[in-house]
Amino acid sequence: MKEIELNLTKSSLNGHLEVPGDKSISHRSIMFGALADGKTTVRHFLKGEDCLRTIDCFRKLGVKIEETDDEIIVHGNGWEGLKEPADILDAGNSGTTTRLLLGILAGRSFHSVLIGDESIAKRPMDRVVIPLAEMGARINGRSGGRFTPLAIDGTQLKAMRYELPVASAQVKSAILFAGLQAEGETVIIEPQPTRDHTEKMIKQFGGEITRRGNDIIVKGGQSFKGTDVYVPGDISSAAFFLAAGAIATDSEVILENVGLNPTRTGIIDVLTQMGANIEVQAEDAAGEEIGKITIRSSELKGIEIGGELIPRLIDEIPVIALLATQAEGKTVIKDAEELKVKETNRIDTVVDELKKLGAEIEATEDGMIVYGKSRLSGGRVSSHGDHRIGMMLAVASIVAEGTIQLENPEVIAISYPEFFEDMNRLTQK
Repeated sequence: MKEIELNLTKSSLNGHLEVPGDKSISHRSIMFGALADGKTTVRHFLKGEDCLRTIDCFRKLGVKIEETDDEIIVHGNGWEGLKEPADILDAGNSGTTTRLLLGILAGRSFHSVLIGDESIAKRPMDRVVIPLAEMGARINGRSGGRFTPLAIDGTQLKAMRYELPVASAQVKSAILFAGLQAEGETVIIEPQPTRDHTEKMIKQFGGEITRRGNDIIVKGGQSFKGTDVYVPGDISSAAFFLAAGAIATDSEVILENVGLNPTRTGIIDVLTQMGANIEVQAEDAAGEEIGKITIRSSELKGIEIGGELIPRLIDEIPVIALLATQAEGKTVIKDAEELKVKETNRIDTVVDELKKLGAEIEATEDGMIVYGKSRLSGGRVSSHGDHRIGMMLAVASIVAEGTIQLENPEVIAISYPEFFEDMNRLTQK
């Protein structure tokens, strides 16, 4: 297992940075481009491992996809352009690829098999398989379709009305892809709003979708037209530099072209409530909201985080926990059970790894309690194969007194291949 030594104690962070393209939007740009008629050009695409898996899967499904230094060009031939793959579709570590592909493949007229890595093999897929089965999908796998590998025998789907038991954008998106192929009108009821990139992209590619309160309505039989897509910077990646800039001394970090979709900006709300010195400047853009964020060294205070805010920052909770260790007072994170079915059980993993560095933190059934302000020390920690845990622990080296030895740092390339280069560029001792 690889290891890296990190010692950025008392470093300050200064400068401008453009974080990589949004992972969620990058995935969906390939999917919609493949399902559309004509050429789709994607700029600022995230060339991380997860998104490259999506490209590989659609190439195996018969879609021509070209890569240049600046663009991804997808030559779509509509829904019927997808062909039965001669090989197994391997989603690697990508839950988004796995779950959204299930919704697409369920309505096609061919057989396919979908696998992932060891982490994906442990993550529950029945939350997608069960509602798709209600629409007539034929999906088989381990434990009755709960785990990969999954075999999909595509068939004609029927529309349904479905209330999501958990607030999950991946489950919602899988059902939307199935609903676009189904006979009739599919209605999805969300318990709380989740990231709406799929809904926005349906419209961007010329489709129709309606929202009434918590009801999302889509009609089957729709077709799409290829278009141009600009992928904003991923706010989930920006979050690590927002945290770093807030807890480092004498720092000012300016993040350019960051996605500011309201369903994703919970991290900005949390930093504001904690008293961070943060400024957000929105800019005009087509499709997704975008803008500039400036973060400066801050005196933070503990807060309570839960309810409808959680779906808007679910991927940022690991680094929020680190922020809480440097805030005065107690921070409570609740209603975050969804963390248990990420790349790792992020509740237990975050708590265990931060404890190794001296944090006063405890796990709860649906989140964690963090007692600040903690003096963190160096030590040996592990990403546990989870890119967001790895980046959080790297940021911890800014305030830890001593060297942090991070095991399995290469997993960070899943969402942020240039993370360490960008960190070093901004860091000044």
